[in-house]
Amino acid sequence: MSAAVRALAWLAWLATALLAAPALSQGPASTTPPAQTATAIFAGGCFWCVEADFDKLPGVIDTESGYTGGTVANPTYELVSAEVTGHAEAVRVTYDPARVSYDKLLDHFWRHIDPAVKDKQFCDTGTPYRSAIFTLDEAQHLAAEASREALLASGKFSRIHTEIAAAGAFWPAEELHQNYARKNPLRYYLYRSLCGRDARVKEVWEGRP
Repeated sequence: MSAAVRALAWLAWLATALLAAPALSQGPASTTPPAQTATAIFAGGCFWCVEADFDKLPGVIDTESGYTGGTVANPTYELVSAEVTGHAEAVRVTYDPARVSYDKLLDHFWRHIDPAVKDKQFCDTGTPYRSAIFTLDEAQHLAAEASREALLASGKFSRIHTEIAAAGAFWPAEELHQNYARKNPLRYYLYRSLCGRDARVKEVWEGRP
């Protein structure tokens, strides 16, 4: 195939993708602040995608991309990506416990990742893209372990590689990574589509209660 034909094919694919692109979530709706909020931290590969997935869940108030689970203070995207800090790309979720429970957050998290793979999610590989639940207290830790055991007991997965660990310091990512799906809808849609995230999630979870 000539370069010109390849270019035309790419433009045709791009036009089709843009027409087919779903409307992106604008994030949690702005409402009167709840009397009480709670926090949870999840890692599921690219934090752009994890952030956007949680933004769609009613009861989620805010999401913030960042780095956690490592040993270096003030990590940068470049250092984390180079796998020299031990951090994972993660998302800190602020939610209204009167509207959505931690158990519901866990269920939402599981169903937007592939828990059966180690140190990767979809097209992103390496320890920064490992899946993990970083718990902030004993109640969260017990709930996370119970949800993982329930998945194993169901027979849906023979092995789950998702880490469950006590949360350490959470370092917010650079501003360009915050709310990436909303600020860069075209780039985000192309990345997510080409990475095969939604196709793999559907393959992993389709037909499972």
